[in-house]
Amino acid sequence: MKWKQQLFGMKAYQPGKPIEEVKKLFGLDEVVKLASNENPFGSSPKVKQFLQKDESNHAIYPDGYAQSLRTSLANFYGVAENELILGNGSDDLIAIITRALLYPGVNTVMADLSFSQYWHNAEIEGAEVRKVPLKNGVHDLEAMLEAIDEKTSVVWVCNPNNPTGTIVSDDTLSAFLAKVPKDVFVVLDEAYVEYINDASYKDTLHYFRDYPNLILLRTFSKAYGLASFRVGYGIAQADIIAKLDPVRAPFNNTILSQQVAQIALQDQEYIASCREANEIGKKQFVEFCKQHGLNYFPSQTNFVMFEVKAPSNVVFEEMMKRGFIIRSGAALGLEGYIRVTIGTEAQNARFLQLLGEVLNEQGVLA
Repeated sequence: MKWKQQLFGMKAYQPGKPIEEVKKLFGLDEVVKLASNENPFGSSPKVKQFLQKDESNHAIYPDGYAQSLRTSLANFYGVAENELILGNGSDDLIAIITRALLYPGVNTVMADLSFSQYWHNAEIEGAEVRKVPLKNGVHDLEAMLEAIDEKTSVVWVCNPNNPTGTIVSDDTLSAFLAKVPKDVFVVLDEAYVEYINDASYKDTLHYFRDYPNLILLRTFSKAYGLASFRVGYGIAQADIIAKLDPVRAPFNNTILSQQVAQIALQDQEYIASCREANEIGKKQFVEFCKQHGLNYFPSQTNFVMFEVKAPSNVVFEEMMKRGFIIRSGAALGLEGYIRVTIGTEAQNARFLQLLGEVLNEQGVLA
């Protein structure tokens, strides 16, 4: 078989363990998944009402252009319909971008502790991957600029960043974009943008008008609570979208996904309520960290990455035995830390109580 050489030694993306598997493994009746940054409150009640009455014909292909959802997004953001591209989640869009712009002989620049699919897809395409260390958990955009050369094709900025949850300031981002060469494509991945609650944050939508080499990526998988429907979208100037769209697979959004995303988009009151509840939960984690002297990254997302002063995998396993699935910092690139999705207030309280017991057993809180 004539496999791409770069596939040898590569591993598929490893998601968090399924709830049912953990139940069987440890004989548990209840398991809470706080590993993949889903919305613990689910989707808008309006989506659930729709699904109960849905009579779509699932024997026919969906609208390959996602016209109805496309129109809703265009109206919501005040952009043209041809300035949008729809993906089967943001992951699909990341793959489309790498397939279109990365190949042997070019390089791509990204943070060293960020979303793994950037470098995973780049390696598949045979491009050189240049990782730049974060600075206090935040993208070091000045250092990323220095990593760019004449062979750089794509630069990735995850903002807020996964897994640290941090954001770069608008002044820093603006200065960065102004200095990036015009022939270098900039991906501003904003999967968690709906959760940002920093008063200094400024909306980034205008940037795609100012910079023809920029695309904004957003998703319905996080705050909108539609992770299983797999709907992501990109916003860029029309000529950029026209170049990327031929790479997109036909019918890459299902009939149901297009319908529910459109309904969810209209319920911004629900998104606001989820953001408020998320802030309450975030404070629970911050207070725990401060109480026990544990370092944490200031998060503008629905997760918190913080220090446990114990082996990450040990804490991961012990919490799983107690009915909570989280992400080990070792798996994400930062040993001695864990990343935890912010759940409901009750889930957070129970989690932190049990985590305290585990850290006490590990001699951290003794």
